Amino acid sequence: MPKPAPVTVVEHPLVLHKLSLMRDKRTPTSEFRQLLREITLLLAYEITRELPITSTLVETPMMDMDAPTLAGKKLAVVSILRAGNGMLDGVLELIPAARVGFVGLYRDEETLQPVQYYFKVPDGLEDRLVIVVDPMLATGNSSVAAIDLLKEAGASDIRFLCLLAAPEGVERMQTAHPDVQIVTAAVDQGLNENGYIMPGLGDAGDRMFGTK
Repeated sequence: MPKPAPVTVVEHPLVLHKLSLMRDKRTPTSEFRQLLREITLLLAYEITRELPITSTLVETPMMDMDAPTLAGKKLAVVSILRAGNGMLDGVLELIPAARVGFVGLYRDEETLQPVQYYFKVPDGLEDRLVIVVDPMLATGNSSVAAIDLLKEAGASDIRFLCLLAAPEGVERMQTAHPDVQIVTAAVDQGLNENGYIMPGLGDAGDRMFGTK
């Protein structure tokens, strides 16, 4: 069995501070959404650190030069609905030319297993870096299911970007998809009996969209 890809925990002071504000139950919906976008932009910087580079001839005001530019096809960002959409804007602000896909999954509250209701992704996934976004890696069931679907669609270079992770979710992901790198702002203590991350920040989707 291959060795799992490492989990990258981004401990930048701005990430830590903004995450603490998001954890606070008094933080209003509008501020929660803004903080999530800002943290996602910082995390996206880390997850794209090793993108392949080529060179392109550029004419500066002074002279011509071979300037570094991104190589290969435009990458794809895939949101796990609905909460993943809160991270989408942050990634697209950094990489506006990225292709976008969506995987619709909801968690059965009794079995905690994911149920698929939507799947729409860009073509040519086999030639693209695919960044999957979902704020919470809790049980890992929805994330594993989404990546199963993406691999069936041809994706082979996949990275997973989340705000918070539980050790149980990390283990589930690394067992099912050891080739997928995980980048997160924090790995918390664990899950409660209902499958929520502790201490966490509650239900990210509900806090983002003001629903219960």
